[in-house]
Amino acid sequence: MEELKYPFDSAYILKKKKSLKKSILNKKENLIELKIAILSGSTIGELKNILEIFLLSYGIKPVFWEGNYNRFYEDAVFGIEEIKIFNPNIIYIHTNNKNIEEFPEVFESDEETERKINKIYLKFCQVWEKIKETLSCSIIQNNFEMLPVRLLGNQDTVLKFGKLNFIKRINEKFYQYSRQNSSFYINDIEYQSACYGLDKWFDNKLWYMYKYAFSIDAIPMVANNIANIIKSIYGKNKKSLILDLDNTLWGGVIGDDGIDGIKIDMESSEGMIFKDFQEYIKSLSNMGIILNICSKNENEALKGFEKESSVLKESDFLIKKVNWKNKDENIKEIVDELNIGLDSFVFIDDNKMERDIVKQSLPQIETLNINLPEEYINYLDRAGYFEVTSISDDDKKRNQYYNDNLNRNSAIKSYTDYKDYLKSLSMKCEVSEFNEKNIDRIVQLINKTNQFNLTTIRLNYDDVKEHINKNCIAFCSRLIDKFGDNGIVSVIMASVKNDIADIDLWIMSCRVFKRELEKTMFNVFIKKCIEKGVKFVKGHYIKTKKNNLVSDFYESLGFKLIYKDDLSSDWIYEVPIKSDCLSNIMEVIEIGKE
Repeated sequence: MEELKYPFDSAYILKKKKSLKKSILNKKENLIELKIAILSGSTIGELKNILEIFLLSYGIKPVFWEGNYNRFYEDAVFGIEEIKIFNPNIIYIHTNNKNIEEFPEVFESDEETERKINKIYLKFCQVWEKIKETLSCSIIQNNFEMLPVRLLGNQDTVLKFGKLNFIKRINEKFYQYSRQNSSFYINDIEYQSACYGLDKWFDNKLWYMYKYAFSIDAIPMVANNIANIIKSIYGKNKKSLILDLDNTLWGGVIGDDGIDGIKIDMESSEGMIFKDFQEYIKSLSNMGIILNICSKNENEALKGFEKESSVLKESDFLIKKVNWKNKDENIKEIVDELNIGLDSFVFIDDNKMERDIVKQSLPQIETLNINLPEEYINYLDRAGYFEVTSISDDDKKRNQYYNDNLNRNSAIKSYTDYKDYLKSLSMKCEVSEFNEKNIDRIVQLINKTNQFNLTTIRLNYDDVKEHINKNCIAFCSRLIDKFGDNGIVSVIMASVKNDIADIDLWIMSCRVFKRELEKTMFNVFIKKCIEKGVKFVKGHYIKTKKNNLVSDFYESLGFKLIYKDDLSSDWIYEVPIKSDCLSNIMEVIEIGKE
């Protein structure tokens, strides 16, 4: 929905919130329902309403529980049982600098200032630790924004008894806690208030009359930022960029101006704009964002990357569609070759006509509506398409994984028998139980996988970690072949009670579809069932818009149907005496076992 894309009109969103909500609900299907508890440090009513709209636009339907006004500490520490009944997936703690009870005095000793910092920090720690101790949920905590006044002028940020210095030091303690605790995220209102402008951010009349801690007009920006964190946790981020060439990655038209004439350098203002943009794109690629090219051009245009001042090189791009076909056709081919959803892509092109064609033909693609190259970075950055809540080793290698997959797809063309092709890959399946090294990737995979996902259960770090010590069968697999390592691509979790194993979750990355990994995983699973004395396995399928691929999966494994309706089905399987119950064309290596 264009109204909710950066840069959005705050006044319009606030005025039209009901109609926007209704419009989204009429269009969206298969929404993920999340329970969100909001603990209050100031008035939250309108923030909650606007947060709901942004979450709905990301395919997330929130159910809210609201704490008492300015009772975030009491609600968490003494009223946690009430929150426990609600059982939230996420707790958002909406505090700001108005919740700092005691600032340092002028000429106060360093020791006294440090005592006050620790007192504030420990109060918040009590809140976070009580939540962690009682609930298994993610926590989003505001940091503190700067004050609108500086009693000490510029020295307020330098001297230890300066209030701005004081706030920065408390914030750093919050950041340290976040670095040490998974499923704990900072909503950076310090940055947001700076972007908005402190003079506009603070509205004293609103505070004194209604206890709104910042301007009403700033609420959509803050709500959008919180929604970006939540959609990132639950795998709703974009994965790939599709970029035009001329006047998008460099200034000028290479066919007319030649390599020497295009602008990507520090010699002109235009050249600096495109050089900075290329550096930003390169950084996204280093984070694991897949880069592709879609340009109406001659293949000679790729020589633009040979220009010495070009930050990006041709090798940084995975798929390059440089021809005279319609761009929507080329983009469809890119989507098919990568085998990831249309809603995983962002398209950037300086030509409005080309953008409009893609919007019309492929509305699921996020098409940036920008004309000025100096705005490219801000639009891309502020939109939060690639919001980071965790970065795993697999993220860093994602481009290599997909490049290896393209090589596999190329190799298959020389085989007439698909089975022979699979055997030629010399596949190895590395199986390992959950541990501290792989848990980040497991959580990420659980929350991002939609197609091969039988129950679409979403879990956070603490949820998954609990399974390490529970009586259950839980393991992940890494698939390696002659073309390279696919990384951790599949996870099974099953709870065990008496002689029955109940498969709660089974997922597999789309990049290893049709490789028979699921059969190998099932063999390993049955082996573990036998070791635990399991006699029957229960499987469940819950239908979504994206997982029709696995609607009859359990039937293909030999399960018997015991219940079915329009939205779900339940299955049962009798565990055989031996574990190799399905054909297996790959070597299995169990990591951590002799």
